[in-house]
Amino acid sequence: MTSSIYAARRARVAAQLGQGGIAIIPTAPERQRNRDSEFLFRFDSYFHYLSGFGEPNAWLVITADGHTTLFCQPKDLEREIWDGIRLGPEAAPSHLGVDAAFSVAELDQRLPQLLENKAAVWYPFATHKGLETRVDGWLNGVRARVRFGALCPGSQHDLCSILDEMRLIKDPFEQDVMRRAAQISAGAHIRAMQRSAAMLRAGQDVREYHLDAELLHEFRQHGSQYPAYGSIVAAGANACVLHYRADNAPIRDGELVLIDAGCELDGYASDITRTFPANGKFTGPQRVLYDLVLASQDAAIAATKPGARFTDPHEATVKVLTQGMLDLGLLDKDQHGTLDDAIHHRHYFAHYMHRTGHWLGMDVHDCGSYVEPTEVGQVHERKDPLSGETIKDRPSRILRPGMVVTIEPGLYVRPSDKIPREFWNIGIRIEDDAIVTADGNELISRGVPVKADEIEALMRG
Repeated sequence: MTSSIYAARRARVAAQLGQGGIAIIPTAPERQRNRDSEFLFRFDSYFHYLSGFGEPNAWLVITADGHTTLFCQPKDLEREIWDGIRLGPEAAPSHLGVDAAFSVAELDQRLPQLLENKAAVWYPFATHKGLETRVDGWLNGVRARVRFGALCPGSQHDLCSILDEMRLIKDPFEQDVMRRAAQISAGAHIRAMQRSAAMLRAGQDVREYHLDAELLHEFRQHGSQYPAYGSIVAAGANACVLHYRADNAPIRDGELVLIDAGCELDGYASDITRTFPANGKFTGPQRVLYDLVLASQDAAIAATKPGARFTDPHEATVKVLTQGMLDLGLLDKDQHGTLDDAIHHRHYFAHYMHRTGHWLGMDVHDCGSYVEPTEVGQVHERKDPLSGETIKDRPSRILRPGMVVTIEPGLYVRPSDKIPREFWNIGIRIEDDAIVTADGNELISRGVPVKADEIEALMRG
């Protein structure tokens, strides 16, 4: 990606700061893992979105007139021997397209000077611990000069309100990176499926961590920097735990395996879930529930299009799943009533307790409001039938081309005397990544099969 794209983003931010506005954006801090060892550094998404700069201990300052200043680590031969080559402030303007760059050691000295005579200061609220206190300190430095005619910014604003809207619509470059990330992740899922069936056919002991290892290998093999989130590899009943992490549980012949995993590539996440038979062949009850979840995903995919509401795919999923629960005896028709009754009272929640999707981008659960900004003042109050609390509903976001969403219905059946025994301990989720297009959506994660017959055929190979 050329520095001109980042410069264009910074210009868009500058244009929204208002006269005399100034924005301050830090990257993420390095965090200690244990003695003499840090967690793997990952930059702050907002900072990287505007700079393309991946080093730690850096700050970006943008003024309303479009001037950009970078504070970064200075060149230091001794530290570079240990930690790697630094870009340094001298090279930053030509490499990153910023107007000026200084050592981060000068941050506290120069920030009051940059803030002086500005009308408003913008920074990300509630994202960096201690940032508000640090801004207050810089503003105090400006106030100390008011006797000399200095003016101090009179207001503070959340920069997330600007950046979230910008990041919600992915440009063509971002979409291309996300397609490649999804392609890598799809290959990882295929690798894990085939490894599971091959090990069981060979009579080997298969554990969840074996399949997790296949995912990690495929991610790195194709250039992904790291997983986008902690991979879920859940065998058998573990699939009914929504955020289960890959552990050492055995993967048994005849069970299902749920894998929710995606790589991060060049700062952008993918997020794919597949559920498959460990041995490569669905049992009858497994196939019935799997086909139900897939049918609900098909309905959600059809509802994902420009002009639709963000909630439309979820409502389409719930309708299909709830009818299936009633038909299969997961919900008792005598107790739960009609389809409309079961949906209204949220009886389906016992087996489907999460939303059908979320924004996807630099963060797995990416930024961006789920409320339509043009209709935020329209509020409808209702009482939740399960919790009894009062919910304030506002109109859901209208989908537009360039938005990227996940579509991930699921069904989770825990043991109960009220449920047919053949469905006990079955957890199924199917998740794909979709770019909203001018006439519908593009599923970018279908490099891994989703139909039951195709999964079985893949696992025979």
